[in-house]
Order: sequence, then C-alpha cells, then structure tokens
Amino acid sequence: MAVLDVLIYPNPQLKKVSQPVFQFDSAFEGFIADLCETLYASPGCVGIAAPQTGALQRIIIIDASRNKKCTSHHGKQILVNPEIVAQEGSVMGREGCLSLPDFTANVVRANSIEVTALNEKSEKVVLKAEGFEARVILHEIDHLDGILFLDRVTSLKTDVFRRKRIPEKSSEKDPT
Repeated sequence: MAVLDVLIYPNPQLKKVSQPVFQFDSAFEGFIADLCETLYASPGCVGIAAPQTGALQRIIIIDASRNKKCTSHHGKQILVNPEIVAQEGSVMGREGCLSLPDFTANVVRANSIEVTALNEKSEKVVLKAEGFEARVILHEIDHLDGILFLDRVTSLKTDVFRRKRIPEKSSEKDPT
C-alpha cells in the first residue's frame, strides 16, 4: 500500500469527468488499498475520490465515522460507479477538501440521499445516508463529475473562508 499524491486546485485534472469502472482485478484491488491508505493518512479526512489522485475512475471512499460529531453513519464505504437515485431536503454546511487545503466553504446539499453503487467486490449496494454522511457522499460524487465545492457556493465573497492553521508543534502535523 502507498499514500498517493493528492492533486491540488487549480490542477486541470480535477475538472475532468471520470469514467465507469469495469475491471475488478488485482490492479483495482491495489488502487483501492492505496486510496484507503491515502484517506487514513490525512488527519480529519472523511472522503476521497479517485480523480483527486489523478485516476479518472468513478470510485469514492468515505468514512464519516472519522468525524466525532457524526453519530449516524455506515462506517467505511467503498463505492464504485455511484449514482444518486433519490435526494430530499437541503441544508447549508461547511465543507473542506484535500484538493483545496487552504479553504472551507458553506455549501447547500441535500439532507438525505439514496445511492446505488458497486462495492469493491463488484456487488451491488444501496446506501441511504443523511446529514453529514450524505454531505460527504455528495461531495465525493461531485469529484467524479469534475465539480469542486467552490462550484457550489452561492457567493465566493461571503461563503468561502481561509482555513485557520494551527502552528506545528515539533513533528506533529496540522489536524485540519
């Protein structure tokens, strides 16, 4: 396993649409392991999409359980070729992104969703999520379509914020 490099905005690869996955072979398994390693190596990270590493494949990995405030979640989920089949409600919430490490923004997202996808074994899954977990899934699916959270803000002037950094202490990394 390896921690993959994450593309940083304005890298043009982040704006490209990803292709469906049809091969569930050993190369796919290795890539999934690397994506998981990358997600867990990033403090506070709750989701990653394959295109953030330069791979234009429709793969996302989420783990909303990494957010202590999220009490309703399904733990780690590997979703291949995910499709939103239902969504309802809307709620404004703050989002951050590995590919935009210096900013957060207020983004309106559906409050509850239903998604169909394949898991890492090519088995069909149906996932119903709400609140923070729904937000994470929607954020990561956006990456598959070349959409960044900045594309969803109402006002760049009032809804985008520079991330506050905590000064590093010896060898500790920034937890944000």
